[in-house]
Amino acid sequence: MQDSARPDRRFTGLPGWIWVPAGVAALFVVVPLVGILARVDWAHFVPLITSGSSLAALRLSLETALASTAVVLVLGVPMAMALARGSVPGLRWLRALVLLPLVLPPVVGGLALLYTFGRLGLVGRWLDVVGVQIAFTTTAVVMAQAFVSLPFLVVSLEGALRTAGGRYEAVAATLGASPTHAFRRVTLPLVLPGLASGLVLAFARSLGEFGATLTFAGSLQGVTRTLPLEVYLQRETDPDAAVALALVLVAVAAAVVGLAYGRRTGGAR
Repeated sequence: MQDSARPDRRFTGLPGWIWVPAGVAALFVVVPLVGILARVDWAHFVPLITSGSSLAALRLSLETALASTAVVLVLGVPMAMALARGSVPGLRWLRALVLLPLVLPPVVGGLALLYTFGRLGLVGRWLDVVGVQIAFTTTAVVMAQAFVSLPFLVVSLEGALRTAGGRYEAVAATLGASPTHAFRRVTLPLVLPGLASGLVLAFARSLGEFGATLTFAGSLQGVTRTLPLEVYLQRETDPDAAVALALVLVAVAAAVVGLAYGRRTGGAR
């Protein structure tokens, strides 16, 4: 006889009506993607995505996204540590400023970078004196991508750090470990899944960046024209090529999201 007190493993606690808006939300995302698939010229798909300009844009996107992710790693990990474990005054306002690119229109971020590092910008005018120009170069692409993707790593890693707590580092300190040694041997292994997810999301955001890149770096083929910019330009001259390249971006984004969350979901079940 089944024990009536034993909880049903199939019980989720979800009201039945939840599935209706959830299904609408899923359709809202999936149907436009199906629309892209339906519009692709499959007979010429490979030639469309392997043209000279398309390959140059794809290569530049991958190179700059990897470079900007490296920048985000170097800057974002210390920032997340400071926000999660720091106790100095003003951290709440610092967090708000660091996360501001999440809600800013990308073109506004591009303007901010241009008026800071452009030839006549706040910092750029002094760099120009020594012959250093950043705006409308590949470096500008990397900076624009890092500007918009940094908050993704900070949010992910800060959450992981707060969840892990600081008790293990405290134990390491009592055993004589320096803060740097404890960070390297204790903290990083604990938050590695959150760090990995943040890096993957930052890479995906960098790969899809458009507005800040166009405003700060322009659209010079082989120099600053990334794949999203190529899609935008091809939309006016060759819609079939634009749709094919858009599908490439969708496929890469789907793979990245699956990499970031698939393992975590699988481990939770």
